[in-house]
Amino acid sequence: MTPGGRAGVAMEELSAALAAGVALAAPNSPAAPHPRLAAYKPRGGPGQAERRQRLLRLQRERRLDYVNHARRLAEDDWAGVESDGEEKEEGEDGEEEEMDVDAGKKLPKRYANQLMLSEWLVDVPLDLEQEWVVVVCPVGKRALVVASRGTTAAYTKSGFCVNRFPSLLPGGNRHNSTSEKVYCILDCIYNEVKQTYYILDVMCWRGHPVYDCQTDFRFFWLSSKIQEEEGLGEKSRINPFKFVGLQNFPCTSDSLCKVLAMDFPFEVDGLLFYHKQTHYTPGSTPLVGWLRPYMVPEILGLAVPATALTAKPDYAGRQLQQIIESKKSKKLAGEKGQPSSAAAARNGHYELEHLSTPQPANSLEGQDEAVSQIEN
Repeated sequence: MTPGGRAGVAMEELSAALAAGVALAAPNSPAAPHPRLAAYKPRGGPGQAERRQRLLRLQRERRLDYVNHARRLAEDDWAGVESDGEEKEEGEDGEEEEMDVDAGKKLPKRYANQLMLSEWLVDVPLDLEQEWVVVVCPVGKRALVVASRGTTAAYTKSGFCVNRFPSLLPGGNRHNSTSEKVYCILDCIYNEVKQTYYILDVMCWRGHPVYDCQTDFRFFWLSSKIQEEEGLGEKSRINPFKFVGLQNFPCTSDSLCKVLAMDFPFEVDGLLFYHKQTHYTPGSTPLVGWLRPYMVPEILGLAVPATALTAKPDYAGRQLQQIIESKKSKKLAGEKGQPSSAAAARNGHYELEHLSTPQPANSLEGQDEAVSQIEN
């Protein structure tokens, strides 16, 4: 990695540390413990299920210029993009709308905030089995990967370029970049131990943007295109990092039980649940949910096999006790007719005072847990 890349990593770590406090106030942010496993009460606001329906409606109505957006990312050309003042004015008009609902109204500039991020899966969808798919994610750091004009660049969620290298992605090295119109934009998880970019999603392939395509099509398109690129999953001089696609599975009870009993060629971090109809929208969205594997029985109400993935960590018992106490307090508040508690029980916004996962702060395991929570 170049000196500039190392500086970018350091800056990203500082940025992540400063942003951690802000993330706690975001709705169902995975930077904080799962709201149903935390000891703190939610605050007022629309529920997660309601926000999902609003976002699905908004994406049908809006028309964003994804062709030029993908081209700007590929060429790093932002000339002609509206000024910050105009953006601020537009934002003030919709001030009453929460950021997660407004996320799809405009596309972000530059390389920051380009990834579609998840929320904790709090309100379990009634159509989970029919309209959702799940992806098992490895431990690693999210990365925006742009292959264009004979080189491949990896950016952090905050927009820092942490590495440039050749790759066998279309447009990713000087031998296969025959045209400026050949470029790829991918959402990846980078695992440093395995020197591998696990491809989570695709936004553009060979100059064809698929931002406004549904999840099931994007996943099918990605899987078929990866198979066409020989050598992409192997390390070589011209492809120093592996690029490996992540498989998706149905969300039926049988399928989830089989997934949790499978062996994976990487250390599993958690499960991402995607609504089949969601477009690729930069920013956090309730249409992508996040769970740790051990949370599946409590949150989804499934009887899962006892496997390494479903084994509860030491702190899980205490978090389960928090669930019981939280449910008791809500029930008592409802019986007493306290409106504030009733409203809190219905909403999907949560305000947490601190990360309540009871791991020692100075332990290696605790540090890994905190990093994983922030990165996802």
